[in-house]
Amino acid sequence: MEDFYRDYILDHYRNPRNFGHLENATVSAEELNPLCGDVIRMDLQVDDAGIVREVRFSGKGCAISQASASMLTESVIGMPLEAVAKLSKDVVLENVGIGISPTRMKCAMLGLRVLKTAAIGSLAAWPDEE
Repeated sequence: MEDFYRDYILDHYRNPRNFGHLENATVSAEELNPLCGDVIRMDLQVDDAGIVREVRFSGKGCAISQASASMLTESVIGMPLEAVAKLSKDVVLENVGIGISPTRMKCAMLGLRVLKTAAIGSLAAWPDEE
């Protein structure tokens, strides 16, 4: 079974889903893992009801960081920002499907950190009060 997940990770790394930038992003966030140099940016298009309609990620780094970010983008389309902000590391670990060593945990969680930063930042300004 672990071979399946390794192949799944490599597929997301080699053929990332939702890779690129959104020209019409409502909110964006980017972070660097200074320990290894991995970087991920997330662009979200959020509708007036606070639902994620589109998401793209970009960046560079190891297979774990890039694949877990790709998997996360598939998970959050259609989710309310409140739910995105409350995602736990268990979602990433479930997506990846194999044990992650403590040294690789920061790589696996980088996409989640960036996604939550974007969602929480958007919630802080949502909705605009006039």
